[in-house]
Amino acid sequence: MRERWTAEAAAAWHGAQPWLMGCNFTPSTAINQLEMWQAATFDLPTIERELTLAASAGMNVARVYLHDLLWVDDAPGLLARVEHLLAAAEARGIGVMLVLFDSCWRPDPALGPQPHPVDGVHNSGWLQAPGPAALADPAQHPRLRAYVEGVVAHFAQDRRVIAWDVWNEPDNGAEVSACDPAELSAKAALVLPVLRAAFAWARGAAPSQPLTSGIWLGDWSAPDKLTELQRAQLDESDIVSFHNYGDAADFARRIAWLSAWGRPVLCSEFMARPAGSTFQSILPIARVEGVGAICWGLVRGKTQTHLPWVAWQEKGFGGVGEPWFHDIFEVDGAAHDPAEVEFLRLIARIDARAPHWPIVAVGGVGAPDAADQGRAAA
Repeated sequence: MRERWTAEAAAAWHGAQPWLMGCNFTPSTAINQLEMWQAATFDLPTIERELTLAASAGMNVARVYLHDLLWVDDAPGLLARVEHLLAAAEARGIGVMLVLFDSCWRPDPALGPQPHPVDGVHNSGWLQAPGPAALADPAQHPRLRAYVEGVVAHFAQDRRVIAWDVWNEPDNGAEVSACDPAELSAKAALVLPVLRAAFAWARGAAPSQPLTSGIWLGDWSAPDKLTELQRAQLDESDIVSFHNYGDAADFARRIAWLSAWGRPVLCSEFMARPAGSTFQSILPIARVEGVGAICWGLVRGKTQTHLPWVAWQEKGFGGVGEPWFHDIFEVDGAAHDPAEVEFLRLIARIDARAPHWPIVAVGGVGAPDAADQGRAAA
């Protein structure tokens, strides 16, 4: 088993990267992780077409979610389909950050046909991985270990995979828009031992890429203000990652807090237009600070993440019309905001006239904000 990277090793990885700018990617034809990856619904033509859109906007990284049930269902098939996605991404100058586990949204994942989107609801079909039942059942942990070890070992030396996100928002819950403190605390206690184990399982596969798990909620200005789970996330991570849907001032403040850990920093979720988290407000800060920035969403589709979080919609903040909450393109490739896409191209320093949209390397990589409270994870 390899050890956690030293700060020097993390800095070396960071220095070898371009400035990372991209999106969380689910094809528009998939409502969740299972529909994206199961053999019956894996849609490579759409994946290729939509990754071309990402590259056309100057993006060079995509964060992509897997699911533990896919390993139970068809491990060789899952690996083959991930290979197809990685090949499609590489052909477009895009590296991939793979997410192994996720605590957000529906707690009842099940293989097979997935539900249709609920009309007017943001991310109505997204699934926790694993669900709470599997987390609470030690008899299921060996299969979780086999999944992590199998996937990480297969891609451990693959340069197309730039990082592993071991667990997305591990202290989140089923009704994420409520962010109920008691629920989040109970979920964190359930997740903590499995999260530590998951990092160990991943390290046991000796990946050449960094491991991380992003913190997202609360005040990180001093170690004693972190929860036990947040401390575990930061202590286990080779590079520091975080989520932020606040405005520019909040984004900059959180980078300053996390820089104290002495490791490269990556924002693996941002961009909620009505909250003031926009490309124009966030990316200039990220680039100057050498912080990678991965927005939520690319093409408006079955996840319906162009709609606002439910809690915000109920309060009348961030309506269902203009501007979109997340996402950048319509299914036909039309930009929601053409000026926004031109800004992405400009800040990424790509030549919009080039036929294959090559990515040009441009360097290495207070109180909790209201935008982080009472919100749903993307």
